[in-house]
Amino acid sequence: MEFKDELVRNLESEELWTVITFKTPYGPAKTLEKLIEIVEGSGWRVTFKANWWTADIPYGLARIDARKGGREKIVLGKWILGSRCELIGVENMPLEKGKDEFFRMVDSITSTLIYDPVIRTMREQY
Repeated sequence: MEFKDELVRNLESEELWTVITFKTPYGPAKTLEKLIEIVEGSGWRVTFKANWWTADIPYGLARIDARKGGREKIVLGKWILGSRCELIGVENMPLEKGKDEFFRMVDSITSTLIYDPVIRTMREQY
């Protein structure tokens, strides 16, 4: 991904959440895989990964929880399909603001599935 350096630089921020918005030519699984490669290549160990997307509109959300030394980081990748990789924005967020953004995005993608027990359980954990 062409914005690898920007993501790596932001992984070092003190905020818990790094939220990256971008275009990708890859599908959901490949997009998550590419993000994981960047995170792991920066010395972080992935402890959790998940991916949500919608079939009706080509956009989705990737979440990667990682640890490095005694630090934790949550990467939230908000993506939309495009003809090439393109960074739209990066923002580092504290705990509560990041959680709000995460739930807002999951709700927008899974509004028809929100009563699914798996999603309910995941929401209760965060």
